[in-house]
Amino acid sequence: MTESGDPLENAIAERVNGILKQEWIHNMDFKDIEEAQESISTIIDFYNNERPHSSIDMLTPNVAHDLVGVIQRRWKNYYKTKKEKEENIENEIYEYE
Repeated sequence: MTESGDPLENAIAERVNGILKQEWIHNMDFKDIEEAQESISTIIDFYNNERPHSSIDMLTPNVAHDLVGVIQRRWKNYYKTKKEKEENIENEIYEYE
């Protein structure tokens, strides 16, 4: 599901899919595929353009995407920078001394 093949990146897509299913699609019945596609398109448009997200300071994804500058990160990052990895190693050494 990701360009790099990294499974941690896929978690973001799965999270969005889960939100869409839990908040909207779970309680919906569709008469045919066309109705499902139209409804899902409307939901995604709402999700990106109208629904505020706490992880990006209550902005919508499209507004956040168009901003210039830094948005304070309010989500967990599973990746560690080289500096963070080095700090973890130093802390581990310090704890055992």
